Amino acid sequence: MLSCVGYAATAANAPLAPIAFERRDVGPDDVRIDIAYCGVCHSDLHQARNEWKNTIYPCVPGHEIVGRVAEVGSSVARFKKGDFVGVGCMVDSCRECTSCKEGLEQYCEVGFVGTYNGEDRQGRGITFGGYSSAVVVDQAFVLRAPDSLDPAAVAPLLCAGITTWSPLRKWKVGPGQRVGIVGLGGLGHMGVKFARALGAEVVLFTTSASKVEDGLRLGAHEVVLSKDPEAMAKESGRFDFILDAVSAKHDINEYLELLKRDGVLVQVGAPEEPLPVSVFSLIMKRRTFAGSLIGGIAETQEMLDFCGEHGITSDIEMIRMDEIEAAYERMLKSDVKYRFVIDMTSMPASA
Repeated sequence: MLSCVGYAATAANAPLAPIAFERRDVGPDDVRIDIAYCGVCHSDLHQARNEWKNTIYPCVPGHEIVGRVAEVGSSVARFKKGDFVGVGCMVDSCRECTSCKEGLEQYCEVGFVGTYNGEDRQGRGITFGGYSSAVVVDQAFVLRAPDSLDPAAVAPLLCAGITTWSPLRKWKVGPGQRVGIVGLGGLGHMGVKFARALGAEVVLFTTSASKVEDGLRLGAHEVVLSKDPEAMAKESGRFDFILDAVSAKHDINEYLELLKRDGVLVQVGAPEEPLPVSVFSLIMKRRTFAGSLIGGIAETQEMLDFCGEHGITSDIEMIRMDEIEAAYERMLKSDVKYRFVIDMTSMPASA
């Protein structure tokens, strides 16, 4: 077994603290990765504090993992020691259902195995995530990361990046389209970057005047303050596609009204309360209101390759491992531009 040190929550009201635990030995199809950086996702906070009521303790969060290959199994040919690789939100799936066979493992009909707080399909217990020194993952769920990019800023691409990339690709966003991005946070800032790089005309919608300048810097052609009724009215019926990355309660119908006939609004933000939808917002213009969940392994690799070609990374703020609780509190206040990343050299040598 592989001895590891990680940061874990041991109860919903307990701060994360060092823990010693063991990973499985490297099997024929496995890759062992020495973790260099791990992004901090809002879902880490939800799981650590059992806000979704499904956390199994101890819980080692983290599913935006990058590092170097330290060891490969006897059947692994795609990776070698020293390769720069990543692991996202999944480490396994049934691999047999229609979704898995189509490369959409995130929609596995049995349920994908989460990188942490997931039940291992081989009966090896509950998975532990990237707030740790190393991880062992089946090669089918390991991704090749671009060596040309800042490795720390690559980490959030494994969740925030693919969550926004997948719907943009599914609905074929590109040149000649007017695309709206709602919200400028960890997800939204990646949506702006990707939509611009794909050749669309990009409009950012935000409630905060303080984000106008940053929205333009990140690639938006225009920024609209969504609290301004006149500004919103001017955008009515002008959009081919809108990506909504807001997780707070808001009026979705305001954005549906901005779509052209046959326009599509995709929700990737996850508000805690249901969003009431006016049916007439949909039927009068044959509009579509859809949702999207992360992305499959193949499209995650496609996204990473695209980022390497276009020099795209996440805007990040680096933290030490022992600063994670403070980072969580700042996340609750939306006080981060735009993703925290943990430097794993700050991980203690022992628990």
